[in-house]
Amino acid sequence: MKIYGVIILATLISVALMMHGQEAAPPSVDLYEGQEQPEATVTPSPLPNGPELPEISQLDQTFSKPKSLGKDADALRINLEWRQLRNRVVNDPEVQTAKAYAQAARTDLEKRNRLRAYYDIYYERMSALATTPEIKLALKDLKASHQGSLAQPRVRPSPTPEGATPTPTPSATPAPKKPQHKHKKKK
Repeated sequence: MKIYGVIILATLISVALMMHGQEAAPPSVDLYEGQEQPEATVTPSPLPNGPELPEISQLDQTFSKPKSLGKDADALRINLEWRQLRNRVVNDPEVQTAKAYAQAARTDLEKRNRLRAYYDIYYERMSALATTPEIKLALKDLKASHQGSLAQPRVRPSPTPEGATPTPTPSATPAPKKPQHKHKKKK
C-alpha cells in the first residue's frame, strides 16, 4: 500500500513540474538589450514567397456561384425558386384582377384569350423578380406550356401559313360495326 502512495505522489510531483517548466516570457522582454544595434540602413523589402493571390472580387464571383449537385437537385432548386416567386406574385393586385377577369368569361374562346393575357401578366411579374438566368429560362418554358395548353387546333383550326403543311384531322365517319355472333345452345 505504501508503494502505491509513493508512486502516485511521484507522478503528481512530476506533472506539476512539467506544467510550470515551460511558461512563456512576458512580451516586454528585450532579447537584444546588451548588444549594439547596427546603424539604420535601408534594406529592400523582400519579394513575396507565395503564389499571386486573386482579388477579393474574383473570389466572391468564384464562391457565389452555386455548384451543381446533379440534374434532380437542380430541378428541385428551380422548382423551389418558382414556388417562392409564385407565392410573391399571386397577391399582386393586377395579377388577381387579370385572373378574376379570365374566370368571368362566358365562352370557352373568350376564356382562353383572357387566360393568355393573364399568363402574360403573371409570368412577366415573376420574370421581373427572378434573380438567376436558370429560373428565367424555366419561367419562359412554363409560360409556353401554360399558353400551349390553351390552344385547341381541332376545335377551331387556325389558318396555316403559306408553305406549312396542315395538321391531319381525323375522319368524321364512324368505324363499321362488327357483326354479332349468334349463341348456339348445347344439347
